[in-house]
Amino acid sequence: MRSRWTILAALFVARATIAFQFQSVAAVAPQLSQGLGASLADIGVLIGLYFAPGTALALPGGAIGRRYGDKVTVLAGLLMMLAGELLMTTSTSWSVQIAGRLIAGIGGVLLNVLMTKMVADWFAGREIATAMAIFINSWPAGIALSLMLLPAIGAALGLHAVNLAVAGLILIGLGLIALVYRAPDATVAAEGEPGSLTAQTICAVIAAGLIWCLYNIGFAMIFSFGPSMLVEQGWSSAAAGSTISIVLWLAALSVPFGGFLADRTGRGEAILVIGCIAFAVLTLLLSRSGTVLPIVVALGILCGLPAGAIMSLPARVLDQTMRPIGMGIFYTVFYAGMLAGPAIGGKLSTSFGSASAALDFGAAALLACPVVLWLFRRIVAGRYRSAVSVRA
Repeated sequence: MRSRWTILAALFVARATIAFQFQSVAAVAPQLSQGLGASLADIGVLIGLYFAPGTALALPGGAIGRRYGDKVTVLAGLLMMLAGELLMTTSTSWSVQIAGRLIAGIGGVLLNVLMTKMVADWFAGREIATAMAIFINSWPAGIALSLMLLPAIGAALGLHAVNLAVAGLILIGLGLIALVYRAPDATVAAEGEPGSLTAQTICAVIAAGLIWCLYNIGFAMIFSFGPSMLVEQGWSSAAAGSTISIVLWLAALSVPFGGFLADRTGRGEAILVIGCIAFAVLTLLLSRSGTVLPIVVALGILCGLPAGAIMSLPARVLDQTMRPIGMGIFYTVFYAGMLAGPAIGGKLSTSFGSASAALDFGAAALLACPVVLWLFRRIVAGRYRSAVSVRA
């Protein structure tokens, strides 16, 4: 028991480094804009570039892990994250910043795709839901830690210190995976040849991936542009980052609670719809109300509720033999959307002269989730009718 949970802790820290590095640009966006002479649109592009490699690597990521081994591939991914971060410290040139961000993003993709499988290898049939809920929470925890620490480090010691702080956490994750992680003694593999995906199944998986993507765009607008929006209202960078980080810390509690609630009530779709609408309304209020702290707390309590229900959607259409390629499609949609989302948010902020435009864009993305869920249900219903007619 202790071994499994210790390994989960190591995987949690390693995945948190991805979130910490991803958020490092947005956490010091005002200082970065001054240091690089970049607009909010440029910062949005730099944020989104971290996800760019995912559009190409999400599908083959599992195959890379199978060929070279999960642990070796994850360690290589962490080294790429470290190399990319260190490259960004060498020059303020925009091309160097882009190159470093892309290299780090490649490493992050390998970790994101493979570590979910590594958790499943250890917990399949044994507290898998609990383990996955804890593992997913590494993302908001890493984002919140970044928002709490990096603005203060940047204000006190400069942008180079921010890059070194990110590199330091990546080294910790690297050491934990190298020293703690080991493959389970017996890994249960799916029997038989991989199943074939029908067109309806592919469409359903794409719809599920789009919901996850839109939900995360709404989330990303909060922690990517929320601090800049508060700075525009007169807050210090450190205070703005710490305040927005409350959303992430509370999300670490609301994500597993939402999944538990969906399982216990059997009303996952209702929780998804209500949670996304409430999240969108609070996002709109955040930039329009003077009572920031109560709205931030409410956001943290409600924003994580749909996550578990959304992540359960692919399992409704993918059996075990189809899951590897199906989840590759799912993550490809996610990465493609997350590449575009921050860039659009930054462009809108520049066009309208305020970071609040990015938050409004995030609210619109969240409100689109129930619409795509309706499409998902129609596709699944059509798939079921096709299966019944074939059997008949």
